[in-house]
Amino acid sequence: MFWVLLLLPAWAVAGVACSRLCLAAVRSASVDADTGQGHDLTLYEAAFLSGGPGRVAELTLVSMARQRRLLLAHTGWATVVDPRGRDEMERSVIGAIGPEGQSRIARVRTAAGAADAVRGLADRLVGAGLAVPDGARTTVAAGVRQVRGAALTVLALEAAALLMPAPSDVPRLLMAAWFGLPLALTLSCLALARIEAHPYSRWASPAGQRLLAALTRHTPAAVGDRACLTSIAVRGVQAAAEPELRAAFAHRDRA
Repeated sequence: MFWVLLLLPAWAVAGVACSRLCLAAVRSASVDADTGQGHDLTLYEAAFLSGGPGRVAELTLVSMARQRRLLLAHTGWATVVDPRGRDEMERSVIGAIGPEGQSRIARVRTAAGAADAVRGLADRLVGAGLAVPDGARTTVAAGVRQVRGAALTVLALEAAALLMPAPSDVPRLLMAAWFGLPLALTLSCLALARIEAHPYSRWASPAGQRLLAALTRHTPAAVGDRACLTSIAVRGVQAAAEPELRAAFAHRDRA
């Protein structure tokens, strides 16, 4: 009966992960459906809701580069051309580059993403009900990852029980059926989350996701500077039309 000692943790892991996912889904569903109505997202807000502080820093870098006030080299370096920031985000980026006027894009992205300007933006979005608070980052997206991990854990424990050389008076098929119950629980939770809560977001609340979806629908396909920046805010630097910009940030990823 040693396999029972493996079945118990399988149930425990599956039960805890599914409970957390269900609680996260309930919290998300409790958000007022009218939250965010009449709110027009700025590009910085869209960037934060789509990709968090790092995306805001990337959008600011790209916006300044498109205005020729900042140079982003394909080697992964950022160089200041115009040291006068037009808003607090740009001033944060210039401050992150430093007094020498040149720095690695990766360092600038990290420092600017942690600046007071981005934290203030996050607080405003949380207060408006459009972003997920820091203490609740383990919501549906993290819950789904935990349930996926629980499903893999159950499979590993089942394999260990079935391959165990010790003799057992329980048929292997019945043993597999017992492990199939917690596995079915995790898979059904994942299916329900896919139907009810997809797409999963680490940063945007359900109201924020609705505004992002509306912004994407109403944005022309890569027409004009505003449309290009909107695509970058929502989809990331890989949506940039300029290959040199993509190369600059790709160099950061390789580094």
